[in-house]
Amino acid sequence: MSTKGSVSFTTQNERLQKFVNYLMKNGKKTLSYKIINNTFDILREKGYTNPEDLFDKAVDNVMPKVECRPKRVGGSIYQVPMDVPAGRQFALASRWILGAARSKKGKDVSVFLAQEIIDAATETGTAVKKKLDVYKMAEANKAFARFANNR
Repeated sequence: MSTKGSVSFTTQNERLQKFVNYLMKNGKKTLSYKIINNTFDILREKGYTNPEDLFDKAVDNVMPKVECRPKRVGGSIYQVPMDVPAGRQFALASRWILGAARSKKGKDVSVFLAQEIIDAATETGTAVKKKLDVYKMAEANKAFARFANNR
């Protein structure tokens, strides 16, 4: 099967490869690679010499360490704060960054993705706000933390 206008994209960064998979829709991975390449080109134009490091910093700033999970105890359902496993931390951060970029209308998604990566790296923006909302929810429900390990 031939791909029109194939893109050369090689990286050893496993996070970036996983992010490309989250970005992909309907199995169109080549399009995801093009979007990431365009995003990194935009970041270079804005003066960031190493976009992969900026991407890693942005994801680290958005990854939540704690989240609330529903737990049924004695007929009631409580939102119980729990630690988030490492794989889920990255998945949530990726979803939040992509959701923030996709929610904006107008230009190409790579422009919005570049801006969201910059915002997340500087700890501002929609994705970081989402993380802080999750932390507020966990703080509000910390009284139920005693139910976290009960099975």
